[in-house]
Amino acid sequence: MLSSLLSWMFKAVLLFTLCGLVLLTQQACTPPCEVSEIPWGTLPSEEPVTLYTLKNGHGMQADITNYGGIVVRLTAPDREGKFEDVVLGYHTLDEYVERNPLFGAIVGLYANRIETGLIELDGEKVQLFVRERPDSVPVHMHGGSVGLDEVVWDAQTGIARNHAYLELNYLHKDGQDGYPGDVQVKVTYRLTNKNALEIEYKATTQKTTVINLTNHSYFNLIGGGIGNVLNHEVILHADELTEVKPGLIPTGNFLPVSGTPFDFNTPHRIGERIDDANAQLRLGRGYDHNYVLKNSGLSLELFASVYEPTSGRVMEAFTDQPGVQFYTANGMKGIVGKGEIVYQPRSGFCFETQHYPDSPNHPHFPTTILRPGETYETTTVFKFGAR
Repeated sequence: MLSSLLSWMFKAVLLFTLCGLVLLTQQACTPPCEVSEIPWGTLPSEEPVTLYTLKNGHGMQADITNYGGIVVRLTAPDREGKFEDVVLGYHTLDEYVERNPLFGAIVGLYANRIETGLIELDGEKVQLFVRERPDSVPVHMHGGSVGLDEVVWDAQTGIARNHAYLELNYLHKDGQDGYPGDVQVKVTYRLTNKNALEIEYKATTQKTTVINLTNHSYFNLIGGGIGNVLNHEVILHADELTEVKPGLIPTGNFLPVSGTPFDFNTPHRIGERIDDANAQLRLGRGYDHNYVLKNSGLSLELFASVYEPTSGRVMEAFTDQPGVQFYTANGMKGIVGKGEIVYQPRSGFCFETQHYPDSPNHPHFPTTILRPGETYETTTVFKFGAR
């Protein structure tokens, strides 16, 4: 009897120890990661805002605020191992509130453009918010009058086996800017020990709606927002783009990139052909176009890599989305950013992973409709290194 009891106790202790080891393995970040937070001011509505800092075990750092989910600062090493900030933006909350060309923000519910803001869902017409501007084409743009970039998200932080994370949640209410349904949105930022910033998006809805989320970070791999990105060398795996008309609204046609300034299947500097007389380039005043990615949204795959020769920094970009808006900050002018640097056109570039613009009005585009009982889920990864 005593022998059986001792045997049972030994097994129980062993099981408890093993479970503890598994839990520690799941929670530990090796090399160690860190998470911290500080108050970052208040909005005119008196809502408090927080700035969160994620650090991995190799010295990389991401500062992200729960106002708009904005990536305020992201450091990456050069070929000498020196870390510098590689995203454009501001130092203070007030600057983001006063004038933000979507620096680093979460964009939605529908990123990019919807012509006239009018869509059809299950046979019913739905009018989304349209911002009227003189001499411009009426569009619903980047989520409406109050997009996800201008709200305060609920936030939780933590450390897992190989990363530090920030989880953001927001309830986009039924009827806001015309969108049907209470839509629960969750965005999780993970800074991994592979020097990668992972962005995972999830959403559910109570009514049939449309959704197309992205992040709008402006990258400059020189570091510190110095200079422009014209000498950055880009490889972008796409054979087609969605043709646009005035207002950068898709016509519904696909254009081959082969033989045009849009072909980055082999390495080209951003500035190498940006002033070409190509009609599509003129419409965008540079690159501001949706590329049809070769992965077709089937799995998380490498879609682009960027090399900056003076620093040696390399950024690899992965997504499971069918498209990416490649934008070279063509409209940026005279914005005083971090370090009192004046940002001008071509000061940064964006890879806005997404479904295609105006998809609700083009049935042959991949669908952006989200129905009750379904989960919208997508991931984008920006991984950094040097050579």
